[in-house]
Amino acid sequence: MLGAILLLAISGFVFGALARWAVPGPDPMPVWLTIFIGLGGSAIGGGITAAVLHANKNVSRADYFTIELASILVSILLVVAYRHFIQQRAILGPDALKPPTRGFGIGRPGRSHRPSLREAVQKAQLLKALDDLRSHGLLSDEEYQQKRTKLLAGDEPPAST
Repeated sequence: MLGAILLLAISGFVFGALARWAVPGPDPMPVWLTIFIGLGGSAIGGGITAAVLHANKNVSRADYFTIELASILVSILLVVAYRHFIQQRAILGPDALKPPTRGFGIGRPGRSHRPSLREAVQKAQLLKALDDLRSHGLLSDEEYQQKRTKLLAGDEPPAST
């Protein structure tokens, strides 16, 4: 039983890897997703092809080849669908060669890393220093707002403000 599960995972990985290789551009996806894409392509493409060919106990080598080819082709279609609907990026052309910004295994867009305690303390100290500069009349309200916005947005390193 364990051998069957292992063989199923390996075949899913092989079909998924072939499908990822066939579609141009980087696809940094986790191994489990590669396996699921390969297994999905095998189940859908191989299952439909086996049903159309009436493959039962007497399957020829040509039938096996056709079933395997259909499994790979459907796996490729699943990678294309993943790239289009989940990653929301181009399949072909120069944009397909750009790294994805969304999808499984990629940080969520618009979400910055959680600051460490040291970074948070530095930012709080700099905000306090900006407040002091403004209260002493060394910064205008406009300059204060610009510096504060940049500091809170993380556009410039804390040491330069």
